[in-house]
Parts: sequence; structure tokens; C-alpha cells
Amino acid sequence: KLSPLLWQKVKRGLSAGRVQSAALKFVVDREREIEAFVPEEYWTLTAYLRAGEGEFSAEFVGFGEDKVPLRSREDVDAVLRKLEGAEFVVLAVETKPRRRSAPPPFTTSTLQQEASKRLGFRPARTMRVAQELYEGLPVGDEGPVGLITYMRTDSTRLSPLAVEAGQAFIRETYGSEYVGQVSAGKKRENVQDAHEAIRPTDVRRTPEVVKPYLSRDQYRLYKLVWERFVASLMAPAVYNVTSATLAAGEARFRASGSVLVFPGFLRVYEDVKEDAAEKEREEERSLPPLAAGERLELLRFEPKQHFTQPPARYTEAQLVKAMEELGIGRPSTYAPTLETLTKRRYVVLEDRRLRPTELGRLVTELLEGHFPEIVDVGFTANLESQLDQIEEGKLPWRRVLEEFYAWFSERLREAERTIARVELAPQYAGESCPVCGRPLVIKEGRYGPFLACSGYPECTYTRPLLKSLDIPCPKCKQGVLVERRSRKGRVFYGCSRYPECDFVVWQKPDPTPCPVCGGLLVVERNGRLRCTSCGATFTREELERGKAPEAESPEHLPISEGAHTDEAREALSAGSQEGRRGSVKQKG
Repeated sequence: KLSPLLWQKVKRGLSAGRVQSAALKFVVDREREIEAFVPEEYWTLTAYLRAGEGEFSAEFVGFGEDKVPLRSREDVDAVLRKLEGAEFVVLAVETKPRRRSAPPPFTTSTLQQEASKRLGFRPARTMRVAQELYEGLPVGDEGPVGLITYMRTDSTRLSPLAVEAGQAFIRETYGSEYVGQVSAGKKRENVQDAHEAIRPTDVRRTPEVVKPYLSRDQYRLYKLVWERFVASLMAPAVYNVTSATLAAGEARFRASGSVLVFPGFLRVYEDVKEDAAEKEREEERSLPPLAAGERLELLRFEPKQHFTQPPARYTEAQLVKAMEELGIGRPSTYAPTLETLTKRRYVVLEDRRLRPTELGRLVTELLEGHFPEIVDVGFTANLESQLDQIEEGKLPWRRVLEEFYAWFSERLREAERTIARVELAPQYAGESCPVCGRPLVIKEGRYGPFLACSGYPECTYTRPLLKSLDIPCPKCKQGVLVERRSRKGRVFYGCSRYPECDFVVWQKPDPTPCPVCGGLLVVERNGRLRCTSCGATFTREELERGKAPEAESPEHLPISEGAHTDEAREALSAGSQEGRRGSVKQKG
């Protein structure tokens, strides 16, 4: 009933639903937060010190027992004046062991999240490959074998036989000290628990054993499932965490470090952080041996200006996590919901993050104004709970339908009567049509945004809207790299001179040339930079310091393999034809 209302009032082909509309509101609300965000300035003051032969850094925290925030350069200068001539002394040192437990085995949502972070898989791709592994694949003399358990589940429960086999494998492979208890994670409400966690059907089919029989995607996803299952049965990792309080006159500085003393599950599985701040917090730093009363040598102070950052847009993995935590949808609906939002052009992926389109915002605003319950997280989660109770025979389904439809049908009639036809405001490009002189507008097509004449259908002029990176093409040296979008919505980068030059790359190019060979650098998913010519890799910090590492084997050459190549070629070809297919594209 609601989708036809959107066809009538906005345009045909739209849809609404208690899961997809609530998920879309997450994305729209986050965009509103970003737009309303006002950055605030703050500073940090770092002291670089030497103790014996070891160097380390410490952060200024305040004077005596009082914390002192640094909000401007003037605040920093005032602190530095008080520190003139002060000698650094260690006040106190404390070292404690910290245990880090293994993550639980995969549920549908956590598999989608980790596959997105580690492998760059979109949820639909993850589920497609997981389905192949579950249904069975020929594995040598064994014939067709199902390699993983059912992949639509919200449970972290493991069968006793799987636990016993997994612990025996760990004992034989890594030693008894690595065997731990089953890591089930936090127990959540509304878990149906019909199927156990996603795990390998036989732990002795290691990724290396089955690799010759699997495609690249199948192998990478199976390896992820296998490692997570084995890790969930392993002992915690143990760190020695040291914190030191330093004094420089009345000023107080704090230093901390951690050292891994027993790897535990980290022998098999290491967490991957998406957020830069999270990565920085997790980085292992060691302190040199320090003792209370020890005098330290000051090497230098480093004041640094910062600004608070707005919340980041959701990645698909983060949106799935939010949906799961708030009880919106089920394991079987996460991937289809995200696909629907993309297909309806409610959201687009930019740098692997979800941005709402004008259409997505308009639909959300319309639903907020006339059907606030449909986009309300509490309503949607409560309805999920009611459906569970109906399934268990605790609630009569007629009552639930009657209570819902009584107010919904009345609201629908009112909306049909009062909502005026909504016209999407044209987004002008700021230039004129070269054919007829009328303004060009930005429109959304199958392969992303494009420019079209506002005089359509009298004038059918169109051309691709290409976002230039101002980086010279490394292949032809004449064009520049531009951002493009494939049929499946994936962003890639290619030469502006296509079809004369067919250079494409999936990872985002960096404007800094490789310090080893001068080739093109691209940003890997883990944040490291890799040269597409010589294969050298390094961090951003190493690049800024001018450190040139030895070249490695180039694992990520300019274009990825297999289906990705075809996808990019198809999108390039389609983009070059947009001018000739103007009327079709404008309709789309």
C-alpha cells in the first residue's frame, strides 16, 4: 500500500518497507549529523623523551591533579612557558596483564561485516559466495562437499562435536596452551538460535587443503570462516600493559605501552579496524624500562593542532551492525535490504561509504511526516518481536494485524488526500548545453551521475559526469584519472581518454608518486599505500618521512582479475556511449 503511494506522489519504481525505510533513515540521519556538525579546535602537546637507550613519547594531561584542556595555540604556549627549564622525572609506573578474548564464530551479520572490512565484499557478494560454499563444491577425491554450515543465522552457538574436533585440532597444531573455552560473545535478545554459527563442516579441511579446488573469492571467504571458527576456540591473547605518570615541575604527562606476551588466538586471527582512531589505539607500543624517581632526557616538544571530526558515513558493514544491534531485520534480509536501497538510488557508495541521494532524503522526509512509525527503529524492532511471539504461539496474528492496519489504513487515506505531487528539484551543473544553450543538470543513471540537457525531450544531449583526481594517467601519460562507477555500483578509476586508453584501477589512487620508482600509488583496504608498478608498500607516515622500502611482488596491479575486469570494461564502454543514448539515459 505504501509503495504505490510513493509511485503516485514521487515517481514509479520506488518502494518502502519497515526494514528498508528504517535502514534508509539511519543513513539520512547520519548525513544530517554531518551537515550540522561544527568542528572545534583542540591541541595536543607531546614530549619526546629518552630513558637510557630507549626513546618514547608522553602526552601532556594537566597540572597536579587537574586536567587542563588545550583549546588554542595560546593555551599551548602558556604551558610551554611554564615548562621552560623543567626536568622530567618518572612519578609512578604500573604494569598489569591484560587478556584479550577471541571473537565468537560468525553469524550472518558479523560475516558480512568482516568480509566487507577485510575482503572488500559487499553483503550480497558475501552471501552469494557463502551459498556456494554451503551448497557444496568438488574437492578432489571427496567429490562435491559442503564446506561451511548454513550461512543465515543469528546464533554463535557451536555443536559439541564441532567444539571437540576444533579443540583437538588446536592441541595438535599449536599446543595445549592454545586451547581455550568456547567464545560465544554477548548474548543478545531476540536471537532465534535455529541454526548454529557459521563454521567449516570439517576443521581439518584447512584453507590450504581446499585452495586448489576453489575460486579466489571462495577461498578467501572460506579462509575467513575457518580462521574465525578456530580462533573462537583458542586461549585469550595476553599483553603486559604499562602506564607511566611523568612530572615536569607541576605539569603532568602520561605515557603508555603494551607488549604481547602470549599470542593466543592471534596466532590465527587478527582484528581489522576500519576507523583510523581505532587503529591508532590498537597499535602496539612498548615503553623502555622505567623506574619511579628516574630522571629523563627531553628531546623535544611537539604541539599539534586538531579539529573534532563529524561522525563518518556508514559503511555497509557498519549499517548491518547497527541494524542487528537494534533488532531491525533478520540475517536473511540484511543483504537484500542494502541491495534495495542501492537499486532504488536512495543511496550511493562513495569511498565504500553510504551517501543518501536527494531521492533518498525526499522519501525519508515524506515518510517521517506522514508515517513516522514506519521509519521508527522502536516500532520496527517491536514488530520483529511480535512476529517471533506469533511464531511461538504466544500472540494471535489477527490481533497484531488489526492493531497495525487500523491506524495505518486511516493514515494512508489521509496521505493520499493531502500529499501533493513531489517534483525533484533539478541539480544544475553550472554550465550550458553545447547543443541548445539551455542549462545542464546532473541526473542519476545506471552507471552513476551524468550530465543532461534541461530541455529534454526536445534536446537529448548527455555526457558522463566524471570526477577528476588530477593525477596523470600512468599508462598513456596524456589523460588524467577520473572516478567512474560500474554496473554494480562499485567505484573504480580510469583514464579520461577512454577508449584511446583503457587503464583502470580499483583502489583509490594517491597523488604522491612512488618514492622507489615514481609509479602510481593506490590506497589498500588496510590503509597502506602500494605501488602498481614495483609493488613497494608503506604507510602514510613512512611516505611523509621519505622512507623508501624495498620493492615487493606487485600483488595488486592496475586492474583486478576475473569478473572485476569485465565489470570495469562494461562500465567504461557504457559510459562512452551515454551521449549516443541520451533519451534512454534521461528516462532512466
